[in-house]
Amino acid sequence: MKKAILMILFATGTMYSYAQSVSFTLHNETSQSIPLKIPGVMNPNLSPFSDSGVSLKIGQKVYFKYLGKKVLLLTAHENLEGKKLNVGALINKRKEEIDSKRTHH
Repeated sequence: MKKAILMILFATGTMYSYAQSVSFTLHNETSQSIPLKIPGVMNPNLSPFSDSGVSLKIGQKVYFKYLGKKVLLLTAHENLEGKKLNVGALINKRKEEIDSKRTHH
């Protein structure tokens, strides 16, 4: 079955585009909505305690706003395939990195 699907994907040219994208889940484990920016794709607003499946091109960047600025949250990469990302935890980590740099200057 897998061989037949791969052959169909390859024959239709879908294999190339499939290999150039990655599908994963954005999980909002917090009690607040989380607005994100995915340039050229969408600006999802993750509802509290929800999951949102996305399929992004490799290299696509995902941003959030912090201190009035657009901040890079993540870049779509092959290693994200099938993963469930805790967006609140990722944002908190990025905020800590930014705050750490601000206090050390």
